[in-house]
Amino acid sequence: MNRIKKMPKKPNNRTIGLLDEEMSYTKKLCDTLRRDNRLMFYNHIKEGVDYLDEIIDDHMCELELSKDEDAKIGHKNADTHFFGYKTHIAMSDERIITAATITSGEKHDGKELKKLVDKSRNAGMEVEEVIGDGTYSEKDNIELANEGENFKLYSRLSRTVSEGNKRKVGGFYYNKDAGMYVCPKGHMAIRKTTVGKKKHKTEGKTMVETYHFDIEKCKICPLKGKCYKEGASTKSYSVSIKSNTHSKHLEFQETKDFKLKVKNRYKIEAKNAELKNAHAYGYADSHGISDMNLQAATTIFVVNIKRIMKLLD
Repeated sequence: MNRIKKMPKKPNNRTIGLLDEEMSYTKKLCDTLRRDNRLMFYNHIKEGVDYLDEIIDDHMCELELSKDEDAKIGHKNADTHFFGYKTHIAMSDERIITAATITSGEKHDGKELKKLVDKSRNAGMEVEEVIGDGTYSEKDNIELANEGENFKLYSRLSRTVSEGNKRKVGGFYYNKDAGMYVCPKGHMAIRKTTVGKKKHKTEGKTMVETYHFDIEKCKICPLKGKCYKEGASTKSYSVSIKSNTHSKHLEFQETKDFKLKVKNRYKIEAKNAELKNAHAYGYADSHGISDMNLQAATTIFVVNIKRIMKLLD
């Protein structure tokens, strides 16, 4: 039992699969075994630890040399993550990509809307309507569509994304697929709680949702002391949910026009699938965001040419 207690803690279910976490754990395991003279007495154990230690050192060196400093951890849902980049695209009704932006994996999709609209218009498109998923329904985008850029935004309202934050802390964003907030370093909340009864929504009273993060990750985070107060036993992020927020957009998304238009959103998902499956765009060919932009430009060019040729036929 005493020997088991000395063993280093294994990566938990949310970090397992990340290479640097696994390598760090294995290195600690080798160091722990070396300190036990009773185990090192046996040659076959000592040779195994020496061999594993050598492999770890070689791989750690290669990992450091090959590390892409621009790439970041993003989340597809609560249980899956990826290390790399995001490509945000705008597409016409004819399924021709009119604009694209490349960001690191942790960036929020909704923040790219204005850039995509501006790029599309600069390319000669008349942007009168934009159809997108719930990540584009945040307050700034609704105001941009209605007041600034003069287009209709067909994006279902996500109350947690678009309604006011109780505490304004930069860098936190909502992942619609997982239904959780993600911190500035890309770590997803592990659970959420709600304060306030459901009837408060109809009565016009405020409800608050609090998202709780893994404190063990916060303790070793580079933002310790800024985002996380050292010594605190918990780390959470709260948003307030108000019933009268975005009432006009709520009314708009109940119209027949809105419900009909949002059905066309599947086209963008099909285009993303084409990029990844038919043109190997699911993996970066090189390192750095500049090289990722080059890969995006060449791949999108080919995809657009194929679509144009098909339309001409």
